[in-house]
Amino acid sequence: MSDQPVILVGAGSHAKVVIDALQCAGREILFAVDLAPRKHGTTILGVSIVGDESKLDEQSPSEVLLVNGVGSADSCGVRRDVFSRLKARDWSFAQVIHPSAVIARSAKLGEGAQVLAGAVVQPLCEVGDNAIINTRASIDHDCVIGAHSHVAPGVTISGGVTIGEGSHVGVGSSVIQGVTIGAGTLIGAGSVVVRNVPAGVVAYGVPAKMVRKV
Repeated sequence: MSDQPVILVGAGSHAKVVIDALQCAGREILFAVDLAPRKHGTTILGVSIVGDESKLDEQSPSEVLLVNGVGSADSCGVRRDVFSRLKARDWSFAQVIHPSAVIARSAKLGEGAQVLAGAVVQPLCEVGDNAIINTRASIDHDCVIGAHSHVAPGVTISGGVTIGEGSHVGVGSSVIQGVTIGAGTLIGAGSVVVRNVPAGVVAYGVPAKMVRKV
């Protein structure tokens, strides 16, 4: 992991978990930015929120990395937009790995991927750019987690699963081996996914069933 200092983009609820992971890993956080004016001049876990994204113009992308502090309660779109918008301005995003996470040596993590406290990523997994593997989530062998996806706290994913870009797998869900979840899909909290789920839908239940399109 790079030891360059970082700036946090987005200072909402997910940012608290990200800040803690960075602090536990000994990373230097220069400050945070957020689009909400009411947050400017305040702090979050000791990190100053100095203004909006215009404050990034005072820093050099060659010397500082960004960290995406935006989460996704039911859509990964805002988080993806932050990543894409700032990549277009030549910024790079740091990976965030909590020291308590277990990541196999053969696993691959994309730019800006976040593996948070107690999470497990097993051998030959691929975690895409800007994806979140949240608190105590478990990803078994040979899985592919698409860019900008969010595997929420307590999710269990068996081996050989593919999750499409920009999908959200809700808290405490389980996905059996070999299943494919399409891009842009929302799996509701506590679901058990036992068969493939198409792209762009909402599915939930035990077993999970498609209820509508996104």
